[in-house]
Amino acid sequence: MRARHAKAIVGVITAIALLGAATACSDTAQSDGDTATNPQDVRLYGSDGNMANSFGEALKDSPAVLNGMKGTTPLTPLSDDFKRRVKSIDATLTDFNYSGESYDAVVVAALAAEAARSVEPAQIAKQIVGVTTGDNVCETIAACLAAAKQGRDFKYRGVSLRRSGFTEVGEPSSAMYGVLNFGRNNTIDDAKTEFVGAGDEKTEQKTPAPPAGNAPKGNTKPTLKYGLLLPKTGALAFQGPPMFAAAKLAIKEINEAGGVLGQQVQFVEGDDGTNPDVAKATAEQFINAGVHVIIGAGASGVSKAVIPRIAAAGKVMISPSATSDELSKVDDKGMFFRTSPPDVLQAKAIADIIMRDGHTKVAIIARDDTYGSGLAEGVRADLAAAGIKPNNLLVMKYEAKDTYDPKADAKLFGPLAAQTKTFGATGILLVGFDESALAIKALIAEKVKA
Repeated sequence: MRARHAKAIVGVITAIALLGAATACSDTAQSDGDTATNPQDVRLYGSDGNMANSFGEALKDSPAVLNGMKGTTPLTPLSDDFKRRVKSIDATLTDFNYSGESYDAVVVAALAAEAARSVEPAQIAKQIVGVTTGDNVCETIAACLAAAKQGRDFKYRGVSLRRSGFTEVGEPSSAMYGVLNFGRNNTIDDAKTEFVGAGDEKTEQKTPAPPAGNAPKGNTKPTLKYGLLLPKTGALAFQGPPMFAAAKLAIKEINEAGGVLGQQVQFVEGDDGTNPDVAKATAEQFINAGVHVIIGAGASGVSKAVIPRIAAAGKVMISPSATSDELSKVDDKGMFFRTSPPDVLQAKAIADIIMRDGHTKVAIIARDDTYGSGLAEGVRADLAAAGIKPNNLLVMKYEAKDTYDPKADAKLFGPLAAQTKTFGATGILLVGFDESALAIKALIAEKVKA
C-alpha cells in the first residue's frame, strides 16, 4: 500500500505576491475603518465552481447583477477546432469548463494502457505519469498511440496538459488559469478573458516509467473500458455537460485512431450526483461492470469519498475537476490521478486578482466542505501574505448540501450577507457551486450589492 505524499508546489503566477490566516465557521474579527460601503463599489469574485455561463442562468431575475464579477478556472486557451469537435458531441453547450481536462484524462489513460500492453488497472497506473513526462513531444492521439505501440519515448501534450507533465503524485506540475469576467448579460465576456500560468515545471516527475509489458497473447485481445463518473445532478450539474462531451469526444477519437491494443475502447456513463452516496453507488455499478478506468468524480469532496472504494477495487481513477489540496495526500494505493491542478495554485491566482483591484477589506463566503474550506483558507492566507491586515479578512462558511431550496435555505445565506454588510468589505469572494446564486441574492437583499 502506498500513501502518496505531495511535494511542495511553488506557484509561479505572472503578477504580484499574494494572501491570510486560518478561520473557523465564521471569523468575526474587529475590522479597521468605516463599515459603510457603497453597494456600487462592491465587487464580486468567484472560482472554478461558479465562473460559468450556466451559473448566470440561475440569476435571470437579476439582470446585470453579475456584471463585473471576476474569477478563475483552470483553463488553457481552447482552439476553435477543439470547441467545434466538442460541440459535435453536444450542440447545446454554452461553456467549455474542464473540457480540456476531461479530454486529456481519457487520453492519458488510453496511452498508459497502450504503453503497458495491458488493460489491467494496476499496470495502467504505473504508466500514467510517464506518458506525460518523456522527452519527445507528441500532440495528437494518433501520434502518441503510435509511439506507445512502438515502445518509443514520448510525452503527451494535449489540450490542458500543455506546459508540463505530472508530478510524482499524478497531478499537473503547472497549469494555465483563465481570469474570467461576467458582462452585463450575466454571461462571461470572452473578450476580457486573460490567461496566467501557475505552478513549477521543475516539479514534473523525471523518473522513467517502468518497462512496458509484453503484448497480449492469443487471439482474444482485451478491451479497455471506461466509466464516466461526472455530475448530472446536484450542485455541480451545470458543470457536467462539457466534461461528459469532451470525455466522449476523446473516446471517439481514440477509436478513430485504431483504439487501444487493437480494440475499440468502450465506456459506460453515470451520475456522481455531486453527492458522495450517489457517487459511491454509481462507482459500485462500474466496478461490477468490469470498468478499468473511472473518469471523475466532479467535486473534490465526492472524489475524496469515493477514492477508498476505487482503490480497494484496484481501479484507476482520474478526476478532471477535483482540485482540493487534500487530494495530493490521500491514501489511494497509487490509483488516483487528476488532470486539474491543486487549489494551492488557484488560491494564488484569485488572490492576485483581488490585490490588483486594490481591495484592502475582503470577505469570503464558502461551502464548508473539502473544496470550499480548502480554497477559502488558501486565498485568505495568500491575501494576508500580500499585505492585507488579518482583521480586514473575514471568512464565513455555510453548510455544504447536494441541492439547495431557494426559500428554505435563505436562512443559510441571510446571516452571512448581514455579517458581510457589517464588516464593510469592498471585495467579496464566493467559493461554491450553483448555490452561490443564493448568496448573491442575499447580498442584494441586504443592500451589500446593487
